[in-house]
Amino acid sequence: MNQDDRLGPYRLLRRLGEGGMGVVHLALDPHGRQVAVKVLRPEVTQDDVARRRLSREVETMRRVRSAYIAEVLDADVTGHRPYIVTRYVPGRPLDEIVKQDGPLSVDALLQVASGVAEALAAVHAAGVIHRDLKPGNVLMLDGRPVLIDFGIAQGVDATRLTQTGMFIGTPGYLAPEIIEGHEAGPEVDVHAWAGTLLYAATGLPPSARARWR
Repeated sequence: MNQDDRLGPYRLLRRLGEGGMGVVHLALDPHGRQVAVKVLRPEVTQDDVARRRLSREVETMRRVRSAYIAEVLDADVTGHRPYIVTRYVPGRPLDEIVKQDGPLSVDALLQVASGVAEALAAVHAAGVIHRDLKPGNVLMLDGRPVLIDFGIAQGVDATRLTQTGMFIGTPGYLAPEIIEGHEAGPEVDVHAWAGTLLYAATGLPPSARARWR
């Protein structure tokens, strides 16, 4: 990436990761502070549904405050390249930690369990659902979990934005009601929370554990 690549007032430094909706970059704000900038993919820039999801992510994160969540700092969802700016969390993804170092110790597991539970409590108190909780969306920083990526979060009472017969999420952590196309409530995040802890404790995703049994 060109070191002078800019998006609004932000200078993009390097790519941190990507998902179905967009690409996340490490960037510098006008004051030289590191931030994370999530940019909607060019191929879906003209997609009204994708823009609505992005807008909902902004509104979701602006309502949620927790030490265990990467909060939104800025956003532009109407420009040629819609983006969201969040606090940069220089941590390692939980799935990467488990793959490289093995399952967590009991103490570390309890820290993840309580921290992510507190993050979800804040999310649900704001009337929204994360909908894609998984080990890759939990960053570990100084032993504390931080929940990221609300790209598919949506209000509990809002109309679903997915097309009929489709769902968004990660197999193995999705609750049955999402797979079956039913309305999703906060309990789907609790289901994913349990699956995430199962993976952190054993090194195996929930689907693998089900086959093993």
